[in-house]
Amino acid sequence: MQITIIIDDAGNGDLLLGVVVGVYQTDNDYFRYDVIDVKFFQPPLFEQKLYLQQAAKIIFSLLEKFHLQPGEPIKICNSYLFDLAVNDLIKKYGESRIKRIKVTGDPQYLTETAYLDEIRNLGYEPLDKRETKRAKSFFHMMNWLKHNPDKMKYAKTGWPRLSRYHLFKSVDQ
Repeated sequence: MQITIIIDDAGNGDLLLGVVVGVYQTDNDYFRYDVIDVKFFQPPLFEQKLYLQQAAKIIFSLLEKFHLQPGEPIKICNSYLFDLAVNDLIKKYGESRIKRIKVTGDPQYLTETAYLDEIRNLGYEPLDKRETKRAKSFFHMMNWLKHNPDKMKYAKTGWPRLSRYHLFKSVDQ
């Protein structure tokens, strides 16, 4: 069995926290993750798209903790969040080792679980089956922020469309 590295993200479309970036190695089920800080999804950093650089930085930092084998494939989620990282990975490891994929199975589960643990650490309890209830999950998070205004610092406030909601009018857009 060929050893493979799989990279995924979780929380990118959610209102709370930054984004979890997870790296999984298939031969030993080794998993590590880190979080792109929420500040990269808030003004003024959001407009500069510095979260793309942070994603790449985190991936390379996490990969240092793995013992990559020569020629070991690196499969990475199709998310636009990883576009810069993919270019950097190709420069370092070669185009033949890097492949964009839809992540499923254990790597997806572990990355998603890490994100859910992180938002639970804020005091937020996510909805069951939140992946299939995106809009409901968004409004659930927004309602939680309304009742916990001290947690607004953990909200991704850089999205221009948020200005249509009263809760975010006071946030410096």
